Amino acid sequence: MDFLSCYSSLTLSFFLLLIFRGVSGTTFTFVNKCDYTIWPGILANAGSPRLDSTGFELTQGSSRSFQAPTGWSGRFWGRTGCNFDGSGQGSCATGDCGSGQIECKGAGAAPPATLAEFTLGSGSQDFYDVSLVDGYNLPMIVEGTGGQGTCASTGCVTDLNQRCPTELRVGEGEACKSACEAFGTPEYCCSGEFNTPATCRPSVYSEMFKSACPKSYSYAYDDATSTFTCTGADYTITFCPSSLTSQKSSRDWTPRTAGTTDGSGAGAGAGAGAEAGSGAGAGAMLADDSWLAALATGGSTRTRSSAFQQTLITAATTGIFILSFLIYLL
Repeated sequence: MDFLSCYSSLTLSFFLLLIFRGVSGTTFTFVNKCDYTIWPGILANAGSPRLDSTGFELTQGSSRSFQAPTGWSGRFWGRTGCNFDGSGQGSCATGDCGSGQIECKGAGAAPPATLAEFTLGSGSQDFYDVSLVDGYNLPMIVEGTGGQGTCASTGCVTDLNQRCPTELRVGEGEACKSACEAFGTPEYCCSGEFNTPATCRPSVYSEMFKSACPKSYSYAYDDATSTFTCTGADYTITFCPSSLTSQKSSRDWTPRTAGTTDGSGAGAGAGAGAEAGSGAGAGAMLADDSWLAALATGGSTRTRSSAFQQTLITAATTGIFILSFLIYLL
């Protein structure tokens, strides 16, 4: 009976830990490693509640965390070149959400903008990606901690503004448009007769984005190498990672002719077969994930507590199996 009581208590504790994890949701921590202030924007998808802020100031070297409930979905981005007055009224040079305020209040980013997109599971997998489909304005990476599964880091650490083709460049190099934004044609926008994975193929411009940032979405159907999963994690979104290295000017980049590939297999439709880290990229390609090792997590106490919770769950599960075996022997 003592064994049964102990078994029941441990089982209850185990499920309470799982329930606590589900109720507490996920912590998103934003870290600014740029050498200037940025203003992150937050947009919840339809049906998801707004987080504690929809837009805020993040000074150089600072971080800020938000809690999101299970099942939440939405996107994050960084705004640059912002000018807000004492009442919070103003606008931004890139990523502006058009609200005229620091808070975006349900408005999304005006392209071009680097986007981090999330769909949190409810006791199941989270899905996340970093997208350049709407263009690029800032280097960004997403890193999960305390979760189960593959939980790979993703993002774009290359400064594409420095190697952006003239026809995609915004202003003096503040951002880099997507080909869809620049030209508006169906073949670049994956619209009309090009709205399927079979008909919408990578362009020389999306290939340039992909070779520089192999884990990021480069065009609408670039799913195979760009969507990542994790279960029960917290996430850190870092702008301008510390290992960012300067790239050559876009004048040194020569677009390949249509039909050529970057060695990633992206020409097989929908990005299928494109392996992260397999493109050419004229020196912009990252051969491995060593750049992730030095990234800070923003000092989130939630990150540490999440790992502790995972340790407790593992210990409780092990104890249950051991006690079950002992009861079987008795």
